[in-house]
Amino acid sequence: MSDEKTTLGELRTIVRQFVEARDWQQFHSPKNLSMALAIEAAELMEHFQWISTDASRRIGQQPEKLTQVGEELADVVCYALAIANELGIDVSQTLRDKMKKNEAKYPAAEYRGRYGPEDAG
Repeated sequence: MSDEKTTLGELRTIVRQFVEARDWQQFHSPKNLSMALAIEAAELMEHFQWISTDASRRIGQQPEKLTQVGEELADVVCYALAIANELGIDVSQTLRDKMKKNEAKYPAAEYRGRYGPEDAG
């Protein structure tokens, strides 16, 4: 199924069922899950280490490399959803709330084409 047809709730259920089938809830403390997420994020970053910005954008044109990057991204998402499951975080609402804060902190009129306050002046 594609992103357009899969809900976040469905993905959370897939992660929850996987964890429950293995009786891994006992290991899934927020502490352990956050560390696992950081480790997987580092593994994702390894694919981009020492290459240029342009080369990183071309990974989308390299099927084998794209698969590897996708698998690492999936690991990151799985751990993020496992944390949401463990703590009962509503990811959709939390993301919406965070984006509202980001919109206030980084107004488009001031930050369009810029990435930091020192660049916004």
